[in-house]
Amino acid sequence: MRPITLRLSSLSLSLLAIGAFPTAQAQTSGEEDDTEPYQLAPVEVQSSADASAGGLSKAYAGGQVAEGGSVGILGNQSVMETPYSFTSYTEQLIEDQQAASVGEILLNDPAVRVARGFGNYQQLYMVRGLPVYSDDMTYNGLYGLLPRQYLASEFVERVQVFRGANTFLKGAAPGGSGLGGGVNVLPKRAPNEPINQLTLGAQSGGQAMIAADVANRSDDGRFGIRVNAARRDGDTAVDGEESELSMAHIGLDYRGDALRVSADLGFQKHRIDGGQPNITFAPGVPILDAPDADESLGQSWTYSDSNDLFGTLRAEYDFTDNITGWAAFGARESKEDSIFANPTVNDASGNYTASRFDTAREDSVITGETGVRFTFDTGPIKHAVSVSGSTYELEADNAYAMSSASVTGNLYSPEDVPRPLANAYSGGNLDSPGRTIKTRFQSIAISDQLSMLNDRLLVTLGGRYQTLKDYSYDYDSGDRLGAASYDDNAFTPSAGLLYKL
Repeated sequence: MRPITLRLSSLSLSLLAIGAFPTAQAQTSGEEDDTEPYQLAPVEVQSSADASAGGLSKAYAGGQVAEGGSVGILGNQSVMETPYSFTSYTEQLIEDQQAASVGEILLNDPAVRVARGFGNYQQLYMVRGLPVYSDDMTYNGLYGLLPRQYLASEFVERVQVFRGANTFLKGAAPGGSGLGGGVNVLPKRAPNEPINQLTLGAQSGGQAMIAADVANRSDDGRFGIRVNAARRDGDTAVDGEESELSMAHIGLDYRGDALRVSADLGFQKHRIDGGQPNITFAPGVPILDAPDADESLGQSWTYSDSNDLFGTLRAEYDFTDNITGWAAFGARESKEDSIFANPTVNDASGNYTASRFDTAREDSVITGETGVRFTFDTGPIKHAVSVSGSTYELEADNAYAMSSASVTGNLYSPEDVPRPLANAYSGGNLDSPGRTIKTRFQSIAISDQLSMLNDRLLVTLGGRYQTLKDYSYDYDSGDRLGAASYDDNAFTPSAGLLYKL
């Protein structure tokens, strides 16, 4: 059931005030006025979610889908001007549908199915049948900055879904997913008109929410600031499950004649208690009828708690009319801890067993990119040549523990049972996890977009050279595990052809 929301803004309050005085309004409209009609000054779009000269692409009629968006190394382009297949969903769609997370936004795309990660509550996006991990999404073009488990919609200006081959545009996803497509999230920016908005809501189960959205621009429109904060807490529509979310985001931007700069700082805390777990069927056991969806199979002592702090800085500068350079930097610090007990069904009657599984994880990510774009003509052929380089580094600290005793129950009559001790198998210290993963990704790319026959024939050529180093370390000793490490490189060519009939 969708939440019921009440939104108050300065505009809605003004309309209420006008409606309260219909008589005075009628008298005013009836007065004669011999003055010349007032001419409104043209409005120039000043904000840009990605610090680009073109700003956000215009939306189609209805405002829910945009005409184009950011296409990695190629910059901002219309979906009709590039051979890559993508759709950009707007903030208007998020508000119209009251979407609470990126997963709910992506349900609009026929090529995307939203699922969960294996054995946890992490959102997973299946694009054309292949996974895109939530931590393999890009944030304003940079990998690894968004919270791994869940991303609240209050951070989002637009969500872009790429379908099919897209590795050349931004590089391969560090987590190894994204073979069937990709997801890019653009942060919120201050529009031309001020925003002073408060949203109150409630949904079935008893969960309540409150959100604030405030934005303003300077008198000349060059500087903008937008602040979002939200809190959701309470029981969900699933009996026995409780969810809690706190988020805050500040987005700043500057738009000059030659320089564009944007910056973001975001925080999110997300916790689920007694969540609906994943269900696995033992070999030979048939897939049974699903149990009631409104009653959780999760034990009351299971939970997932994640805290994320992340930020970005992006700048674009026009050196000349035909040369533009850009640079971006981002970082994330995350902490997660959880206790799971995911059932394995052992017979056709729905009887299951589940072991307690404790985890702790701390992530540190640093990433960035830089590039330059040249535009020039060679006879009747127009060129847009781009060169860029990017880097990504992750250090992850992990620890785990498992119980020897199993929790037993039945899918169709779940009961809460005492929590067993997690004393059978363990790795690392749950209170102070040690480094187990270090990943370093670097790439350099070049592209040339050629426009011919009065811009009716567009040819995109390019390639990206990438190096990936992925090292694993022992949970207890911290020693590097040579057999579990990976060090390789690859060149990804790309060719695209588009003809406007």
